[in-house]
Amino acid sequence: MSIRHVVVALSGGVDSSVAALLLKRKGYQVTGAFMRNWDTVNELGVCEADRDCEDAEYVCRRLDIPFHQVNLVKDYWNDVFSEMLKEYQHGWTPNPDILCNKRIKFRTFFNYVMDKFEADALATGHYARTSIHGNICTENVLSSMNIIPRNNTENVKLLQALDSWKDQTFFLSQIPQQALRRALFPLGELTKPVVKQMAQDAGFTHIAKKKESMGICFIGTRNFPNFLQEYIETEPGQFVSVLDGKVLGEHKGACMYTIGQRAGLGGMKEPWFVVDRDTSTNNIFVCPTTDHPALYRQLIMTEPVHWIADPPRDLYEDQMYDCHFRFQHRMPLVKCTLTLSGNNQVWVSLAEPIRALTPGQYAVFYKGDECLGGGKIIKLGPTLFDLRGRRSIRIEEIEKRPEK
Repeated sequence: MSIRHVVVALSGGVDSSVAALLLKRKGYQVTGAFMRNWDTVNELGVCEADRDCEDAEYVCRRLDIPFHQVNLVKDYWNDVFSEMLKEYQHGWTPNPDILCNKRIKFRTFFNYVMDKFEADALATGHYARTSIHGNICTENVLSSMNIIPRNNTENVKLLQALDSWKDQTFFLSQIPQQALRRALFPLGELTKPVVKQMAQDAGFTHIAKKKESMGICFIGTRNFPNFLQEYIETEPGQFVSVLDGKVLGEHKGACMYTIGQRAGLGGMKEPWFVVDRDTSTNNIFVCPTTDHPALYRQLIMTEPVHWIADPPRDLYEDQMYDCHFRFQHRMPLVKCTLTLSGNNQVWVSLAEPIRALTPGQYAVFYKGDECLGGGKIIKLGPTLFDLRGRRSIRIEEIEKRPEK
């Protein structure tokens, strides 16, 4: 099945705008669609979604392609935002951007545009590549590269972008295989400066100059503690030192803090940092200095991993598998060994200690250029501080601990 009609998910930003531009230039039938997932004003009284929608419509007018809005506010609230609030209340630190790609952009939105617009593929401005679609900038629209696999058992791999700094496979690590087979990433072999220059040359000057979105997916940049308190009832608690159990101060709510951040304790000679949170007592455990061993771990457990293409055979035959790991977008890849546990949960043993590993975040795995998939971190192993004076700690001991 050849790809001829492509719907581009336009955000009003430079990346998705240039993705649409490239597809139009290569002769595809292109339709622009803007997802409206959040429609509440920010602290300045501005609805950022309105401005982004206007920019997306402007791009479509310039390219002479159809423009549509797709209202997914209710879906985003139910499938992403409510889940995010539950995880904060549980004492975790969620990643709504990954969840949004999984449940909204590449499930609800994907299914809608495939059906409503009878599209062959969905394109986005993500910096990523796949194993079946080549470089949109160079290949011909009728190239054999632009073929959707007919065989449902032929799985497509998600590959890192050429620009390693902009690579966004981390955020796509939960993408369903059904959507990946019909996904196009036109920017996968481009760098950000090149993309911005293309936007300038095409007359998208004000869009090329827009600042990159750094806030929560579709919600934007906010004063996050204040924003969170609008939806979660917080309870005060105590800051407790991991060194001696001494109470060092009080906080307004444990969900306002995440592992690794500064605790903001006053009257201290040096900054203290969050080590862990106890939702049963509402205590936050803290340590002095940003590189204290209480902030470093080498062992975590994840929920059952979402494998994008094929599950690693070695993991399920030998119960162990070597690959690479990251739990933050731009952190360097770290060697790790995966060990299969009960209920298909996975222990991740890291080759080196990592700072501020956090429940609720996603452990994402790589083999070479391929993003294999990932799973949510649900349990933490001991810190280096815990292990002082002890030669080892058995996995069986940690498995008996309740999930964070």
